[in-house]
Amino acid sequence: MVHDYLLTLAACNTVVPTKIKLTSSGNLEMEVAIAADEEIALVEYQGESPDEQALVAAAASYGYTLVERTSNYIVINVLGQRMTFELLGMHEFDSIRKCMSVIVKCPNGQVKVLVKGADSALLKKISLSEKTTHIAGERQAQVLFDTQMHLDMYSNKGLRTLVVGVRELSDSEFTNWQQLYAKANASVSERATLLQEAAQAVENDLILLGATGIEDKLQDGVPETISTLRNAGIKVWVLTGDKQETAISIGFSCALLTHDMKQIIINASDKQQCHDAIKAAKEAYVQVDNRHRMFRASGRSYDFATELPGGPEKVTELSNASLSRPFSQRMKLDSFRSINSSRADSGRSRHGRLLALIIDGNSLVHALDKDLEQELFDLATACQVVICCRVAPLQKAGIVSLVKRKSKEMTLAIGDGANDVSMIQMADVGVGISGQEGRQAVLASDFALGQFRFLQRLLLIHGHLNYRRLGYMVLYNFYRNAVLVMLLFWYTLYTAFSTSPAITQWSLVLYSVIYTSVPTIAVAIMDRNLSPQTLLKYPGLYKSGQENESYSKLLFWLTMLDTLWQSLVLFYAPYLTFRHSTIDIWSIGSIWIISVVILVNLHLAMDVEHYTWITHLAIWGSIVATYICLIVLDLLTDDDSLVYYGTIFNIAGTANYWLDIFLIIVTALLPRFVLKIVKQKIWPSDVDIAREEEIRKG
Repeated sequence: MVHDYLLTLAACNTVVPTKIKLTSSGNLEMEVAIAADEEIALVEYQGESPDEQALVAAAASYGYTLVERTSNYIVINVLGQRMTFELLGMHEFDSIRKCMSVIVKCPNGQVKVLVKGADSALLKKISLSEKTTHIAGERQAQVLFDTQMHLDMYSNKGLRTLVVGVRELSDSEFTNWQQLYAKANASVSERATLLQEAAQAVENDLILLGATGIEDKLQDGVPETISTLRNAGIKVWVLTGDKQETAISIGFSCALLTHDMKQIIINASDKQQCHDAIKAAKEAYVQVDNRHRMFRASGRSYDFATELPGGPEKVTELSNASLSRPFSQRMKLDSFRSINSSRADSGRSRHGRLLALIIDGNSLVHALDKDLEQELFDLATACQVVICCRVAPLQKAGIVSLVKRKSKEMTLAIGDGANDVSMIQMADVGVGISGQEGRQAVLASDFALGQFRFLQRLLLIHGHLNYRRLGYMVLYNFYRNAVLVMLLFWYTLYTAFSTSPAITQWSLVLYSVIYTSVPTIAVAIMDRNLSPQTLLKYPGLYKSGQENESYSKLLFWLTMLDTLWQSLVLFYAPYLTFRHSTIDIWSIGSIWIISVVILVNLHLAMDVEHYTWITHLAIWGSIVATYICLIVLDLLTDDDSLVYYGTIFNIAGTANYWLDIFLIIVTALLPRFVLKIVKQKIWPSDVDIAREEEIRKG
């Protein structure tokens, strides 16, 4: 059994041994190792999964060294003796069988099926017949008992486990499998189904050889990252293929699960049992209005799925008592630290204990049905921690889809392996971790990270700033274009809808191309309301996006109301000034265009929160560029431009021209300026308080 056990570890994989040698030029060169090499200084194993590499390395440490792999044979150095195994076929791992097998012909002529896979699938294929017991040389029942004990021990330590088995094929069994395998490979439309049938024909009546346990170390900063994300009001769920005990152990190692949490464990074998378990858990622990309170409070929620579980947590806002104090007192650091405190009311049971839902893949098969998915959603969203273990890739995607369909929240999925691709593609935002698991997840994702801990900066810094910039730019660009359109609308009301515009066609075109475009781009790229250090220090500030502080229907209509006011000031200030004069429409149009350009740029300047030399150059340079363009346009002498030749020189020489511009700017921006000051002093948001604290510290 030991021979077959180590042979399976060395052969049942897709690992390719490579040799590393030093060239004459002093460079390291890597090439595929072959058995004919007399001396191989250094062998490195290349494979799809680091788990496979670890198992092959473990077999090599016990004398079963994989030397060469081709499509036809495998060469293994068995305790100093090189043995060639003919590779007859391979059934790669899939989410249905949950195992991998290779069929090899040993040097003595025996045909063996070497299998490794998940214990939930492989233990069902173990044979306890007398014939199998005789072949194994010892009672399989005892081996099965010992293996299950080892699996439990490995899982409790947080190790990733696999079960190893073997079967010797008779001539008739091999012939039958060979026909099925050849038919599957020749098929075009049903190849996957036929390959599964061929695999199931030989992956049964196995001799249990034992189990493996692989340590899956957490990356640096994972517990801190999860804690920070939860403090930011982000819901973190785990969707993993590991055993339940392994997932729970990892949850504790990440400080995600705590011993004072009430664990709701659901392991159901049929639909009725699953329904009864979910219903009983809801009645016993879940408050009726938890779901509504938790999801209503979060304008944005993320669903993380990697090897790391997490849970929902609300972030404490400043208390009402602190809000009633003077602003200067609230700006004390001790009061400000309440932004970073957390509250888990949404994840507490009726008895005040934190809830953790732990559900396995077999239960999810029934829980994701249309009849039970609402019950599952209600229970999951009422818990602070959700861990889904032993889930298939499609089940991961199903859970993400459930959250998207049952709520209005944004979902983000993060994974590092090929089994996370469907989940990443299902989520609104997909993040792939580039690591030893390959690049399948990265290629299917929207963002790629080197390590999980970089998620803090992606969300808390770039996510916060980009949301704020995008929200503001949507409102500003609506305002920037609407204020000019409304100005022209008021003009048409006084000119009987004449087709003769007061503002030249060139100025109307250049308004969005030159006059106001550069400041918009500069602010959209450069502006930030808080420094990265502050955003990382107080993750609760991320809730400003969840609470729609930068963009909402209310802000949109307030902006449109402000736009209406500014357009009225733009039109009526020059109209009232020159209504009894003999001024022509081109001259008053010159006042309007320069006034609206200065107005929208000063409007933008008043909202900028982080000035740089680029921002100053863009805003003030655009105003100067507008004057230069107006002067150039008024000097054109072609037939179309001659009617407003020299307009700017004539009107700019009067005092009313400059007085009107000053009056327009002050009158139009005064209400917005007053409201901004009142809001920051009387009803400040957490972001306002953090910014004031940042300014106070210099």
